[in-house]
Amino acid sequence: MKLSIVIVNYNVKFFLEQCLVSVFEATKNIESEVWVVDNNSVDGSIGMVREKFPQVHLIANTDNPGFSKANNQALRQVTGEYVLLLNPDTLVEKDTFQKCIDFMNEHPDCGGLGVKMINGEGRYLPESKRGFPTPEVSFYKISGLIKLFPKSKRIARYYMGHLSEDETNEIEILPGAYLMIRKTVMDKIGLLDETFFMYGEDIDFSYRILLGGYKNYYLPSARIIHYKGESTKKGSMNYVYTFYNAMVIFAQKHLSQSNAQIFTFFIKIAIWLRASLAFMKRMVNSIIVPLLDFVFIYLGFLAIKNVWATHKADNINYYPQEYTYFVIPLYIIIWLACMFFYGGYRKPVKLGRIFKGLFVGTCALLVFYSLLDESQRYSRALILLGSIWSAISVIGLRGILHLLNVKNYNFFPDKRKSYLIVGDKEETTRVGNLFQTVGIHANFVGFVSNNTNTTDSYFIGNINQLVELIRFYKTDEVIFCSKNLSTEEIISHMANLQSANVEYKIAPHETEFIIGTNTIHSTEDLYTVSINTLSSTENKRNKRIFDISTACALLLTSPIIFWIQKNKRNFFRDCIYVLAGKRSWVGYCDGDNNEHKLPKIKKGIFSPKDMATNGLPTNPQHLNLLYTKNYKVLTDLIIVLRNMRKI
Repeated sequence: MKLSIVIVNYNVKFFLEQCLVSVFEATKNIESEVWVVDNNSVDGSIGMVREKFPQVHLIANTDNPGFSKANNQALRQVTGEYVLLLNPDTLVEKDTFQKCIDFMNEHPDCGGLGVKMINGEGRYLPESKRGFPTPEVSFYKISGLIKLFPKSKRIARYYMGHLSEDETNEIEILPGAYLMIRKTVMDKIGLLDETFFMYGEDIDFSYRILLGGYKNYYLPSARIIHYKGESTKKGSMNYVYTFYNAMVIFAQKHLSQSNAQIFTFFIKIAIWLRASLAFMKRMVNSIIVPLLDFVFIYLGFLAIKNVWATHKADNINYYPQEYTYFVIPLYIIIWLACMFFYGGYRKPVKLGRIFKGLFVGTCALLVFYSLLDESQRYSRALILLGSIWSAISVIGLRGILHLLNVKNYNFFPDKRKSYLIVGDKEETTRVGNLFQTVGIHANFVGFVSNNTNTTDSYFIGNINQLVELIRFYKTDEVIFCSKNLSTEEIISHMANLQSANVEYKIAPHETEFIIGTNTIHSTEDLYTVSINTLSSTENKRNKRIFDISTACALLLTSPIIFWIQKNKRNFFRDCIYVLAGKRSWVGYCDGDNNEHKLPKIKKGIFSPKDMATNGLPTNPQHLNLLYTKNYKVLTDLIIVLRNMRKI
């Protein structure tokens, strides 16, 4: 056996599937074995591997023992001359493995090998080559000085910034996303250290390769896409603690006692500093907008009060001080509290929630006002004027934030992106229909042929004209069909188009999802949205409201609608069944939906397959999964309208 590949997976089914497709494409001419260790995923990863990749050696854990232990479960059983640790959120070129094997054959001193990694935007990832994290090197990384001097041999040593990303070099630390090692070396130095739950195990493993008398190399001619997904968000304290604690474990294991103590001291300071900054940032982000709302409303209310007092009694001090310093702030607190409870501070901003909260707050104040003793009733008019000013102030502040392009304060968050699809006629049609089914809000520009010699008017151009097409049509996104384009072709085009400032996604062959651009846990980058959206209380309520209102509308217009029906016998029956709650206008396609544990809904008059067009995947389970993942009332409406004559 020449090559053993070990992949540890945790809840990234779609990325794992694409990764395995590329792996088996790259091992066609290599005697190899592939191991997948699943750490108790709940997204259907295990079922997908068993169904689509029966040749994989699958280890299905019933808990999550961590990255190191999971890898070791497979490493104890591998038989290949070379062993590769590979992340599931990667995509390899057809010749990546062969290039690495050839290099290691030619360099017997090479114990471990890493490759050039790029992200989903075609940009080089500096962690492709790293240096040993001494206390000094770690300080430059933690302090941020490395960003100021990215090419310095001393300050940027964490990423070995002084070495060219396009030249083969000896390095110190290999990336865990793609780490190839000789099995003889692994037998000598041992398996991964299971003390590391997540992070740091690649540093320890790489360092032990060096201690074993071998060298680690960086090979840029072999490339992979790495989506840089992590199970812990880097902004969270869990990530900060886990990552830096791994550094402490490493220091205590490999540094002298005095250096380890110094390193640990600075690491603990870094943890507390990051924790304090993260806490302060969360606090500021949580209170800054409500605080500004309070200040602006209060200042405006004071001005309104003074004008009203002068108008009513010709005395600017007509109202007592307790009204100014107690009652008005109480009014504002009630308005803001109602805004909060009605989602006015939920992001992204929705004006409807704000108006609803202010309206309820005003009604509450007026009711409370009517219950007060006459002597405590200051002015009903001021409450009404204050509520109007509150609305103006709150919307005005968000308008300013919108103009400043502050994230989540865009008044038009659903602005449609424009996209091109690159591939042959059959595959681009399939992907285009997939966009329609998933319900992505985007403006379709056109299809681009992967064949440079095509003259078919179906395409607006060919792949060699991609740069000009992007600029001419002001395209935001390019979708590559992997059936027609190899990984190396996709990577090359992504690298050549970096200056175009567009996003890239990949549509794997015979799948109902599209992957890109940079991180694996972003719904913007994975065009198959989080599962069981239809199970939310809000969507269930909206679906029921749609069913009732549509049934009523059909019954009211039945003197006209009835005569165009193909199946007049069932028209009134279907409407009555829906009104009674026995049926829904749209339900699941017939089939077993237990695999994905889809939320229960009423049997439908129609189903997602009634929206299908030519080229659309017709697997009932896949259609049902897409429907529930990205449920919208608009989807039901479109299905009903398209099948109006079949009711």
